[in-house]
Amino acid sequence: MRAEYLKIAGGTVHDPANGVDGQAADIWISGSRIVEPPDGNGDYSLRVIDARGLVVMPGGVDMHCHIVGPKVNAGRLITPEQTRRGAPGDVPSTSLTGRRYAGLGYTTAFDAAIPPLSARHAHLELEDVPCVDRGFYTLAGNNHYILDALKSSDPARVQPFLGWLMNVTRAYAIKVVNPGGVEAWKSGATGTERDLDEPIEHFNVTPRRILTTIAQAVDDLGLPHPVHIHANNLGLPGNWSTTLETMGALEGRRGHLTHIQFHSYGGKDAEEAGFCSRVTPLADYVNAHDNITVDVGQVLFGETVSMTADGPAGHYLARMHGSRWYSHDVELESGCGVSPIEYRDKSAVNAWQWAAGLEWYLLVQDPWRVAMSTDHPNGGSFLAYPHVIRLLMDREYRREVLRSTPERVRERSLLRDLDREYSLREIAIITRAGPARILGLTNKGHLGPGADADITIYTPSANYQEMFELPRHVIKGGRVVIENGEFRDEPTGETLFVAPDYDRDAEPGIERWFEEMYTVRYRNYAVGSP
Repeated sequence: MRAEYLKIAGGTVHDPANGVDGQAADIWISGSRIVEPPDGNGDYSLRVIDARGLVVMPGGVDMHCHIVGPKVNAGRLITPEQTRRGAPGDVPSTSLTGRRYAGLGYTTAFDAAIPPLSARHAHLELEDVPCVDRGFYTLAGNNHYILDALKSSDPARVQPFLGWLMNVTRAYAIKVVNPGGVEAWKSGATGTERDLDEPIEHFNVTPRRILTTIAQAVDDLGLPHPVHIHANNLGLPGNWSTTLETMGALEGRRGHLTHIQFHSYGGKDAEEAGFCSRVTPLADYVNAHDNITVDVGQVLFGETVSMTADGPAGHYLARMHGSRWYSHDVELESGCGVSPIEYRDKSAVNAWQWAAGLEWYLLVQDPWRVAMSTDHPNGGSFLAYPHVIRLLMDREYRREVLRSTPERVRERSLLRDLDREYSLREIAIITRAGPARILGLTNKGHLGPGADADITIYTPSANYQEMFELPRHVIKGGRVVIENGEFRDEPTGETLFVAPDYDRDAEPGIERWFEEMYTVRYRNYAVGSP
């Protein structure tokens, strides 16, 4: 059979994983992969995309978003008015989600919080998200089986359970949300604040012990992505100290702290004189400890909808914003809170949240360890990524937006004095190469031979927001999805998951516990055969 090749010719390539930073180069594609150039004497057909004068990068990788599952469906139900008028923070349908990602040059996206009991339905929804490879992280931080194992002083049960859970849900990673705090709130505990060493009622287990046990089990299972941590006390004044304790509790184990901006606030101590950013000590810790990575969860001004597996945090946000609220609890596994919210530039609290996110990008020294996210849609839509890129690459524009915020934020935020501007290389890292590396996706985020042929081509512009909003070409798995700014194809993409080895001798005990405690039968739980 005659070989077929697609050649991207002469583009200005930014491929930081392979040390390429703005050099003109050709990229060859065969099938769904990037390959070495063929022998010039071979018999093959060739299609050429002339990329001279254009910027070529790997396809974008969104490592933390919310696009499927019960919380997203609740978000669609509770905010129909946003969808009707096309608000920037609306929750699009599954099919529209995939097309919108492709329209920005993104080719991979991971939903960050699926209850195991909802995995089967989440997979069905993922199959309806076109143009991107996709997957999800399954929830474990408030799972009764794990809490019972720790209560019974039998932590050895946790590792095989997580291995089994990854297999039966076909998840990509393990997510811990407000460890122990969601279960305590579901069981009637008052308030949303929880110290790392405050025992969870009934189980008498601390969040610290939950976190360290799961982090160790994830490492022992050899999962490509470390434990994905939504720390305790999201959104609360003074939560930065809990976040710092959480980082230290890992004691050198791998950990990824997600939407870190929402966990970086001062305002609890009298000397801080109100709600404020405390990014500096946290970024200093990250800079000094290479076992920690973060994604930001940038807040953007405007309407959106909050949706989180952290039920108490969802309730707190609804009361703070005076908006309607939806709670969804999943038996023995997790919680969920959904509420429409609006971030206003004239609100000091919201302006501090906006500023704190940008401080994270600008204070973490190594861009490989900080990934772009808006915690879509919690901080804002992923459609705002080009706007965030402009804020990072153009300090004068950043200061212009800062001037629209309350005086207290303008005068006290570090943004006033931070001159750093991101380069195209650094943007390629935090939106592509870095998330792929943090996730352990060796075939994503780069343009070397053997990589997936996921490629985005942009037209250079002094206005970086316009540049990244309108890619000239997008290629997904070797298929041209967008050509000259117009959609040409809608490939299905693949669902990515990890099936680690685990001790199968633990299954009878898991089955007995499951049949005693769950309303769903054990044999009906698995998405696929473990």
